[in-house]
Amino acid sequence: MHPPSPAATAMDFSQNSLFGYMEDLQELTIIERPVRRSLKTPEEIERLTVDEDLSDIERAVYLLSAGQDIQGTSVIANLPFLMRQNPAETLRRVLPKVREALHVAGVEMQLTAAVSFLTILQDESVSVHTYAHSFLQVILLHLEHRDAGVSNAWLETLLSVIEVLPKDTLRHEILNPLVSKAQLSQTVQSRLVSCKILGKLTNKFDALAIKREILPLVKSLCQDVEYEVRSCMCRQLENIAQGIGTELTKSVVLPELIELSRDEGSSVRLAAFETLVNLLDIFDTDDRSQTILPVVKSFCEKSFKADESILISLSFHLGKLCHGLYGIFTPDQHLRFLEFYKKLCTLGLQQENGHNENQIPPQILEQEKKYISVRKNCAYNFPAMIVFVDPKNFHMELYSTFFCLCHDPEVPVRYTIAICFYEVSKLLNSGVYLIHKELITLLQDESLEVLDALIDHLPEILELMSTGGENSVQENKLSSLPDLVPALTAAEQRAAASLKWRTHEKLLQKYACLPQVISSDQIYYRFLQRMFTIMMTNNVLPVQKAASRTLCIFLRYNRKQEQRHEVIQKLIEQLGQGKSYWNRLRFLDTCEFIIEIFSKSFFCKYFFLPAIELTHDPVANVRMKLCYLLPKVKSTLKIPADKHLLQQLEMCVRKLLCQEKDKDVLAIVKRTVLELDRMEMSMDAFQKKFYEKDLLDQEKEREELLLLEMEQLEKEKQQNDGRPMSDKTFEKKRRDSKTPTSLPKSIPISVPGSSSATPSTSKEIKKSKLIRSQSFNNQAFHAKYGNLDKYTTSKSSTAAYTPSVSGLSKTSMISLTDDSFRTRNTNSAPSSFSSNTSLPSTSQGTGNSVDPKSSGSKDTQPRKATLKSRKSNP
Repeated sequence: MHPPSPAATAMDFSQNSLFGYMEDLQELTIIERPVRRSLKTPEEIERLTVDEDLSDIERAVYLLSAGQDIQGTSVIANLPFLMRQNPAETLRRVLPKVREALHVAGVEMQLTAAVSFLTILQDESVSVHTYAHSFLQVILLHLEHRDAGVSNAWLETLLSVIEVLPKDTLRHEILNPLVSKAQLSQTVQSRLVSCKILGKLTNKFDALAIKREILPLVKSLCQDVEYEVRSCMCRQLENIAQGIGTELTKSVVLPELIELSRDEGSSVRLAAFETLVNLLDIFDTDDRSQTILPVVKSFCEKSFKADESILISLSFHLGKLCHGLYGIFTPDQHLRFLEFYKKLCTLGLQQENGHNENQIPPQILEQEKKYISVRKNCAYNFPAMIVFVDPKNFHMELYSTFFCLCHDPEVPVRYTIAICFYEVSKLLNSGVYLIHKELITLLQDESLEVLDALIDHLPEILELMSTGGENSVQENKLSSLPDLVPALTAAEQRAAASLKWRTHEKLLQKYACLPQVISSDQIYYRFLQRMFTIMMTNNVLPVQKAASRTLCIFLRYNRKQEQRHEVIQKLIEQLGQGKSYWNRLRFLDTCEFIIEIFSKSFFCKYFFLPAIELTHDPVANVRMKLCYLLPKVKSTLKIPADKHLLQQLEMCVRKLLCQEKDKDVLAIVKRTVLELDRMEMSMDAFQKKFYEKDLLDQEKEREELLLLEMEQLEKEKQQNDGRPMSDKTFEKKRRDSKTPTSLPKSIPISVPGSSSATPSTSKEIKKSKLIRSQSFNNQAFHAKYGNLDKYTTSKSSTAAYTPSVSGLSKTSMISLTDDSFRTRNTNSAPSSFSSNTSLPSTSQGTGNSVDPKSSGSKDTQPRKATLKSRKSNP
């Protein structure tokens, strides 16, 4: 083949092609003709024009009298506003015009009027008496409109009006006319409306009035010749039973229900069955066993031979039915109902033949959809069936059914069982280990809808799985869930690869519970780097923020200081000092989460300087976001210990005021300066106004210090395992490993509650600390992942470790200002951290003050202080 020549490919302006272009233009002209015809003529525009000087009432009257339908509909839609603005004039002048317009109104105007009348009632623009006098007759007049949609709209309005009308008005205006409307001589629609009104009226009258005036009408409608009327009245018997009490229900309602359950119409039998199930609580044991149980048994036995819609209703109410009849079943009946439920759970699965849907007849497809609804309802009722068989018998009676529901080929079924998974886990309690594999299966489900349903209660499910209910062993949290971590990582990757970012965001938020479930090393090696990757590469901001917060929680509960330092270094270098301004914005988000989750001293030690360094950022958006964050940054400072940091913060803000060229940033800086000036500084000692906040911060700092100590004790336990060690040697090593050599001797290091002098060296104390170390994830950090910053502290519990705070000197307040976090020193790294690892650290003390001149230039690089390895003194 040869390529076409340029002459052949060029536009052909020959006569034939021109005729083709003309035909196309004619087609376009034909298409545009209807548009031109739809334009309004000057005469039509003149008729639609209204004088602008007319008031709202006058304009409404004019449009209802001489306007077109669309204008009248607009006036009726605006009727609630007119009633709020001028109710007297609206009722006197506008409402009569509305009545006239509704006599010949179309469907749209009728529907609008029904909604407007209901809105006026809900707004309480007029009194109930005035509303009944002005609007009730209009509503009653249009109840039997020939259009079913309009009739239903007016009926809904009337049912809402019945709730507020007094008894006398109800009796004279509604109940008395209802006697004639419910007769067989009236239309079917009139009798259907009467059924629904009767069901509503029973809540407004006493039992005697109901028995004398309403029950005769109810019996008549239950015996109506039309099955639609009998079915409608049957569904109202539940409301009537609640209004007349137990005795009348047994003597009047129950016989009618039993008779209707044998009706020739399937819809009537279905309505009777559902009403019986809903009224089970009213009847006593004798009625249930002698009257209701035979009806239910007969209904269930005939259900497979009847229409599939009956199976759908039966499967939906089966849980409530088994619960209501529990205790009156014989063992044989109990087994039969259980087998009936199991059969429903697999209904339609036996007919799976692998054919293409296009080859299946429409009737079969419709039947399969109904079978899917049945299995979905069975999944919905599964927790109730666990109660029915007793959780102790779950493995023998229901596990195979649960397995089938979790592996059902249809997504709606698996979605429903995923929603119920948490309820199932709670019911099984110590037997929750039986459904470990099904949890993994649903986590690995190919449908993200199933995953989204499961993760709503994922933290609670994982907590139950990890503790094994009441009989739990916390040290073996992961041993019974070997496939959990791969399933969680695969679920996150599947959510990330989809377009459903909300599911991905929710999953990342729920992953914040993992420190309570799996080990710190598992989180570090399998999840932390993934959080970094999402923060760096994902394009959805809510997903990035969710990953950032979850990463901060992982860092909060990480039990190895070397790993914590590595994460902090990555946050600062890859985000805070990243080349992309987007990463630097995410660093500020991370700083906000750090302030929320960690103690003030932790933030000041590692993130204060890198954060305020961004005041020199070349991108205005970064500087703007930092300005919004500055009040929270200032709230982390304590005076006088952080006085030099306060000076650096003030210097950066002053430089922004003087050198900022972007007008938007400058405006925010000015507002921020005013807010910073109004802020009151927190002191090292407790203050009454900051008492609760200081307690929360102290609790956070105490737990951070406890992490450090527990890590060191675990290391020494591993090093000296099997070798005897004297108390003095142990205490000396612990003291040397904790105390930096460059710290002042006047500032002792200890955990809150211990003495500031030489600590005790008893073996019981060391043993108790080791035990706390081994169970630290669950005991010290048992608070829910979503409320890490809300520690519940009371005055009594606080007094256990903060006695007479006001009487302590600065050098003895070790529970508040422990140097392992409060001291900003370049020689504070532990021996487990490499000496060449650099971390930004805020120095504190007179010997390590920062020169304001060297830190004020925009050319200054972000500061990094090298953490030297800690030396132990023999």
